[in-house]
This record gives sequence, C-alpha cells and structure tokens, in this order.
Amino acid sequence: MSTTEYQVAINRSRIEKRITELGQIGRIGDTGVCRLALSQEYRQGVELVKAWMEEAGMVSRIDHFGNVIGRLEGKNPHAPILMMGSHIDSQPYGGRFDGVVGVLGAIEAVQTMKENGIVPEVPIEVAAFCDEEGCRFNNGFFGSRGILGRLEPGELDRTDKNGITRRQALIEFGGDPAKFAESEYAAENIGAYLELHIEQGPVLESLDRPVGIVTGIAGLLWLTVEMTGTAGHAGSVPMPLRKDALVGAAKVIAALNDIVKPSPDSKAVGTVGNIQVFPDSRNIIPEKVKFTIDLRDIDQGKRDENEKRLREKIEAIAQEHGLTYSITEDNNSEPRYCAEWIKSIINEEGERMGLDCPELMSGPAHDALIMSYVTDYAMIFVRCKEGISHNPKEFSSIEDISLGTELLYRTAVRIATEAFTKRGDLR
Repeated sequence: MSTTEYQVAINRSRIEKRITELGQIGRIGDTGVCRLALSQEYRQGVELVKAWMEEAGMVSRIDHFGNVIGRLEGKNPHAPILMMGSHIDSQPYGGRFDGVVGVLGAIEAVQTMKENGIVPEVPIEVAAFCDEEGCRFNNGFFGSRGILGRLEPGELDRTDKNGITRRQALIEFGGDPAKFAESEYAAENIGAYLELHIEQGPVLESLDRPVGIVTGIAGLLWLTVEMTGTAGHAGSVPMPLRKDALVGAAKVIAALNDIVKPSPDSKAVGTVGNIQVFPDSRNIIPEKVKFTIDLRDIDQGKRDENEKRLREKIEAIAQEHGLTYSITEDNNSEPRYCAEWIKSIINEEGERMGLDCPELMSGPAHDALIMSYVTDYAMIFVRCKEGISHNPKEFSSIEDISLGTELLYRTAVRIATEAFTKRGDLR
C-alpha cells in the first residue's frame, strides 16, 4: 500500500528533500555519510537543521553540549514539555538515515501542526542531540546525558584518534563547558519523550511491516580491555616462552562469541568493534592489545551472567599466557521499557491509519535510553532494508519514513493536546 493510500497529513516531499540535502554534508561515496560529532561537517549539519526548525515555526538554539534544540510554545508555557528528537552525528562509515529520520521527522511533525493550526497545550521541543554515536571519543550520548546532568568525571579529557580532546572540540564548535549548567534541564520539566528511528535490524522487513512499536531498549555494557605481555623478536622467541598479548586477546574475542551464541530464547549479542595493537609491527610479538567489548541483552540477569562468564574467561586466558590485563567500564545501562500509556496512543493512531504495527525490542541503544531515566518514553521504528545500518548501504524508503513520521505526528498531537491535560503529572 502506498503512502497516499494512508491519507497522511505530513509533507512527504519536504522530508525526502531534507534527508537528501542533509545527506550531502559529510557524504562519502554515493550513499555514505561521515559526520562525526563536533566536526566541521557536524557544525554544517547543525546549522542546516537549526534553519529547518525555524522554518517549521520553532525558536531554535545551539546549547553548550553541542545540541541543537527547537521549541514550539504551548498554551501553558510553564508545563512539562513533550520532547522529540534523535541525532545527526554519524559513524565514520555510516548511512543517511540513522538518527536523521528521527530529527527531521520530529521537525516535520511540528511543522505539520503549525500548518494545520494546532496549538499544543504544552511546549514541544525537538532536539538533535550531540554525539549519540560515541565513535569519536569512545563514549556516546554526550548531548542527552549532558542536558540531564549525567556526564562522568573526565568526560571532557577523552581524546579522538588525532589526540584532540572533547573539551577542545567542543570549544572550537562553540560550546562552553563552564556554562553547562545553563543548558541542563530539571527532570520535572520534561513530561514525555518520543523518538522515531530506523529499526537497524531485520525484524520489520521479515514481517513485511513498514512501522513497528518499540517495547524497550536492551541493556548496554561497554568495556575496554587492555592485555599486556612482552614484546620480542618474531623469529627468535620460542612459542612456549612467548607472552603474546594478541593471542590472548584473540582467545577472549572468540570466547565472547561462544558466550553469546544464540539459543531459542536468547536476545544476547556481543561485539568487538575496535582493536589496537602495540607496537604494531610485522616482526614483533605484540606487547599490548586494547579492544572494546559491546555486550547487550533485554534481560538484565542474563546479561550480568554473560559478563561474569566473560570476566572469568579473561582471567583464565591471561593466566594461561602470562599476561596482565585491565578492564575499564565505559558505559553500563540496564534494559529500559517503554511507557504503556504512550504505546497505547501509538497503537490507537496506527489502527486509525490502517497500519498493523508489530511490537519489537531495540537491541541498539538510542538517546531515548538516556531520557528514560527522567521521563516516560516511547519509540517508533521504521523498516530498514535487510537490517543494514552503520553502513553506507543503510536504507529506508520514503514511503516507510513518511508513515513513521505520520504516526509520530499523530501521537505527538494526542500527547500534547490531550494526554497531558488528562494525566497531569505524567510521572
């Protein structure tokens, strides 16, 4: 069924044009994007999104965390806000849709309200959060954590691959760490959070459904492991006498894969996405290896058990090969479940549109995960071709994006004009 058969109110051609235009900033190849957080390309994207927010009728600003935020005033300007959004920073080898669909979809939802003369009871804010991806400074959700006062000690001292600190990059971007408090939100001032996102997985495509409703976000654990042995000449040190850090790391990586091997009821996933070898020479036995571990599960108990087994394997492998090691925890969040009352509204509006919206969990984390610590939240997923994401081949059709945006729009209207009034304090 085409978008037109669903009688959508949002402007399909406008959101398609904006996705295409934003995709030109940081473009790599025909369809890829490299728009790293706080880079020059990111700044260009922020300025463009800011202009679109203003075109949609919002008052916009760039805060000291690098977020760009637009605000549509409500009848009660002091009421807790409805916040919508996502991010526009990308992976180094990313696609055009990750995060972008949520930001531009939210702008489109607000612009459609304005064009239809809908005045919300409460203010609506649309946020393009800074550094959701976390790939540049190896710790993500900087903007969403920042506005909630959830940054960690040493956060600004993290460096990218070129030795640039986050502090330096943020100041060059235009932020001022000394003024972070000016950009923070009190938890009670955020009434609800909505996020539209591509699924980044194959479930909706396998079900032949364009749009789905998220039940919750899997708990995320990020670790950095460093294993240390002894460097030596590759030709002269006998195999039994070696303390090869890379052999130890390889065994840990294989063990992780074994630990999260699928079973009929398992949702666990584990990934090693970055590895650094020192001295990084063909004919020197590796002395140090640093690598990242990404471990996720919607079941907190099972994820904790997998972490325990992994740590035990690291200890055993280090002893076997005469290595020392350290484990640093970079991120740790438990599974967070979507608010039933918002899911009910999404379901009702989906039915009115004639959509059959399946429910599914999110393995990837999103800014919604951070927002869930202070407010009720929900997410809408859009079908993603072959489940490919964080890749230039990432693709969602404009038909599916339009349906997701329409559902976001209708849900936002319901929440901002009815639900707040009926529920009062949503928490």
